[in-house]
Amino acid sequence: MTRLDKLLSDKLNITRSQAKALIKSGAVTVNGRVINTSDFKCGEGDSIVADGKTLDMREFVYIMMNKPQGVICATDGKGDKTVLDLLPEKMRRKGLFPAGRLDKDTTGFVLITNDGDFAHRILSPSKHIAKTYIAVLDKPADDAVIADFEAGMSLGDEKLQPAKLTVLDGCTVKVEITQGIYHQIKRMFKKHGITVLELKRTKMGVLELDENLGYGECRYLTDSEVVKICQK
Repeated sequence: MTRLDKLLSDKLNITRSQAKALIKSGAVTVNGRVINTSDFKCGEGDSIVADGKTLDMREFVYIMMNKPQGVICATDGKGDKTVLDLLPEKMRRKGLFPAGRLDKDTTGFVLITNDGDFAHRILSPSKHIAKTYIAVLDKPADDAVIADFEAGMSLGDEKLQPAKLTVLDGCTVKVEITQGIYHQIKRMFKKHGITVLELKRTKMGVLELDENLGYGECRYLTDSEVVKICQK
């Protein structure tokens, strides 16, 4: 059980003093009853309405976003717009972060959550959870490039895990990796004198980006979709 003021602070992304003021004003109900005391204890099974808004009482949430260009994957953009800034007000809460990063100019599937253990499981290279990308290149990738990807490429002193490269059409390719080191895909192609012109993440695990989401749009994942992210 959690104090009502702390719960409101976490779920509404407001300060504890703001939460206490909201409670004192009579704008908060728990299971239909107005509560005026900040130390009132409540939990996931309770129905809480604050200022006309019903709170999402789930401990953990998982959000799929179709990231646009020019937005960074971070909790603090230091002046730049972040994926958290794109969340609609009703989905914002304390503790949210992007699970894994896409470059500023890379688009596509970003998972936003407050579940640190889950994020670690899907991002750890040892778990071999694939992330799939579509890339547009400035020149075609030949068999030697494909072979180097699949063999486990060396980048400087680092030996990468095997990756899968599939040519879709001319200079458009699909890349599947299980790591996420800095600028990995761009650096892998650069080793072969190829520049990545466009890059979009389309899948995490076996869960594909919802084609109905426009750039900057997002939605909660279902329980079954969360499971798919962990599938190889």
